[in-house]
Amino acid sequence: MYKALLKPLFFQLDAERAHHLVFDNLKRMSRMPGATALLRGLYDFRDSGLEREVFGLTFRNPVGLAAGFDKNAVLTDELAALGFGFVEIGTVTPRPQPGNPTPRLFRLPTDEALINRMGFNNEGATAAAARLRHRRSDMLIGGNIGKNKDTPNELAAHDYVACVEALHEVVDYFVVNVSSPNTPNLRQLQEREPLIQLLQQVQERNQSLPTPRPLLLKIAPDLTDGQLDDILLIARETNLSGLVATNTTISRDGLLTPAGQVAALGAGGLSGKPLRQRATEVIRYLHRHSSGQLPIIGVGGIHSPQDAQEKLAAGASLIQLYTGFIYEGPGLVKRINQALVSA
Repeated sequence: MYKALLKPLFFQLDAERAHHLVFDNLKRMSRMPGATALLRGLYDFRDSGLEREVFGLTFRNPVGLAAGFDKNAVLTDELAALGFGFVEIGTVTPRPQPGNPTPRLFRLPTDEALINRMGFNNEGATAAAARLRHRRSDMLIGGNIGKNKDTPNELAAHDYVACVEALHEVVDYFVVNVSSPNTPNLRQLQEREPLIQLLQQVQERNQSLPTPRPLLLKIAPDLTDGQLDDILLIARETNLSGLVATNTTISRDGLLTPAGQVAALGAGGLSGKPLRQRATEVIRYLHRHSSGQLPIIGVGGIHSPQDAQEKLAAGASLIQLYTGFIYEGPGLVKRINQALVSA
């Protein structure tokens, strides 16, 4: 139904407007008697063989929703009914911010890809925490955290620590996001020394809390092998629980969409099918060079059960969807989980 009826309608609209329309309709539908049960019946597939124990948490299945879709923790209960094993909210910043000017989200249908330069638009950590305190689902929630645009890099740790303090009671793990290409100078924090200092400060505050949470780092697909080696050393030095690989890419290589059309859209991170191969390469490299000792959440170009199995075979412990969810619809989650049980 999604690909035959709903997707063609949504794709007639501006991408961000369609996103908000989906949110509004799902929220409205969830208030109707029996609607949540109907969604579960259509999309939620349960099997004990899907459970995964990763960084001390029990995931009911390994298919999660990546950060960027439900930035403000508005739809966690509804997304649980669609069969996800976990949802990563955010990226959340300490203070609300509008993000970059619109338009800032674009489809490349020929490539089954998206380009976004959202810029961490969100309502702030306090608002997200308030919503999560009132959620009904027991699905695991990750908190993807970042810095406000106007916070200089030398003070970035204060923003990440503030997010940890605001969210630690209502999320199950944290992801430090320093790899988005859409906040000025943010990716400079991926360099060795700034990243060590940042993660040490965040981890120190995290470990001082009554309930420390697993702390992960989300990395870009554009890093060299040498930079990936540095990431693994930093992960050990700062006692990270895992990595999320990967974020969107600034590369435009190999696209089928005409180069002039892509250039006209401007800057932003590319996600979707064109990212699949590189994301898998990064996962495989990290898994091999950590001797499989560091859990990896694999994300990037998962549009089919085969894509999901590829990420898991490369060494991912869990996977996340975003662009594939937009192009394939909620049925993709169920198809992946059914395929994993049958494998």
